[in-house]
Amino acid sequence: MKTAASLALLAGSAAAFAPAVPSARTSVALSAEKSKALPFMNRPPLLDGSMAGDVGFDPLGLSNIDDVGIDLYWLREAELKHGRVAMLAVAGFVQVEVFGPAPGCEAATAKCQTDAFWQIWNSHPQYVAAGLIMIMMIEAVSGIAATSGREGGDRAPGDFGLDPLGYMKGDPAKAERLKAQEVANGRLAMWAAAGLLVQGCSNHMGGVEALTASLNDNMF
Repeated sequence: MKTAASLALLAGSAAAFAPAVPSARTSVALSAEKSKALPFMNRPPLLDGSMAGDVGFDPLGLSNIDDVGIDLYWLREAELKHGRVAMLAVAGFVQVEVFGPAPGCEAATAKCQTDAFWQIWNSHPQYVAAGLIMIMMIEAVSGIAATSGREGGDRAPGDFGLDPLGYMKGDPAKAERLKAQEVANGRLAMWAAAGLLVQGCSNHMGGVEALTASLNDNMF
């Protein structure tokens, strides 16, 4: 009995001086990097900050989808494309509302551009048809570029080599800053375009018109 107690005491003493081995769960929890955008969530594995504008925001886990023909490359291509289209759309909404319709589109007299669209549709439907055909052609070219670049790996998402003013040449840090600004402004423009469309369909007011009315109604 004394021998067994002595052995147990020695084993306990040795265990006391042995280095502690953390559990796998504790190790994973401590080593997991948190998202910059959502500090209470872990950073998505593929969003490592290498892409411009990447702050680890992916609460739905879309960046991990790769088994339905859609991966991070495709999602990035779509984000850049929609951001660029939205920036053009918002600028077009405001420009037409402030300065009036383009030559040949005098029938579009409404300040609300959703209503102006239907005015053009009723007076010059061929304009709308021509626009749709142009969109189909652009989509075909961009789709081929995205698919080939995705498979070959020699093209960054959204890169069409369009830089006539040479903004992307020279200082690499400046180029990365411009890329981040494009993504940030594109994301903001997508929200703005969605707001203009929903507002136009609900209260039939233009963006500037609604902003002016809101300021006048809420000024002290």
